[in-house]
Amino acid sequence: MSIYEFENKQPSIGKGTFIFESADMIGDVVIGENCYIGPGARIRGDYGSIRIGDDTAVEENAVIHARPDDVTKIGNNVTIGHASILHNATIHDWAIIGMGAIVSDWAEIGEWAVVAEGAVVKNKQKIPNKSITVGVPAKVVSEISSEYEKQWAKYKKIYSDLASKRFPNSRKKVD
Repeated sequence: MSIYEFENKQPSIGKGTFIFESADMIGDVVIGENCYIGPGARIRGDYGSIRIGDDTAVEENAVIHARPDDVTKIGNNVTIGHASILHNATIHDWAIIGMGAIVSDWAEIGEWAVVAEGAVVKNKQKIPNKSITVGVPAKVVSEISSEYEKQWAKYKKIYSDLASKRFPNSRKKVD
């Protein structure tokens, strides 16, 4: 894990958070408790600020950045899929950003909303709570069901437990 200070700002990492050795955190970054930060993740608070809530998973090779003097906000129990890009966006609690998806400047993803794999959420686009969006640009195609919520609540718990259960000999965990 590489933690870089930038302009007198250093990342703050919450208790129980697991970060792979190959992940980078730069500058004004605050990561909550019991998060999972996967291999190759890049979380850059060099120009702006990054705020990540508790029990959130940032999977492999995800990139999170913010514009100068602005912030990327990611809520609690969020899943940021493999190789996704978030730039100066707001992601509300329980949202899911699919693999390879892009969420652009000032976009807002609602609570329990899903951005499908490869989708592109445009600048200033708002994705409503509990909606499923697909495509380029992202379009709402349906809403999630209560069964979907139950299923994904279980999946999200797996990531928050991952550090202590699956990687006991190769982890960087903040206690």
